[in-house]
Amino acid sequence: MKNPLTFLLFPVAIAALANTTPGIPPFDADCPANVTVHADQDGPVLINNKEAETKAVDDRHFEATGSGVTISISLAEDDSVVVSATSKSGKVMCQSVED
Repeated sequence: MKNPLTFLLFPVAIAALANTTPGIPPFDADCPANVTVHADQDGPVLINNKEAETKAVDDRHFEATGSGVTISISLAEDDSVVVSATSKSGKVMCQSVED
């Protein structure tokens, strides 16, 4: 007899892995128009506390989309994180938030 708990946990495990993107650095940023961005190491990326759809453009550039905005994440040569937001209003630079 198969354990029914296995069938319940498998989709949860897949969903947890589905929105990881290797290479995303951990950061917090505030953008104009009250947009907040948070990322854990390798994702997920949260835009205004909602999980965003994230993809790697290359190994130093990433995009996260959600809440009507696209967040561009770039790793500079010194490994600092540069974050910008693009929406219907245009493109703006975001301010890094230190812990």
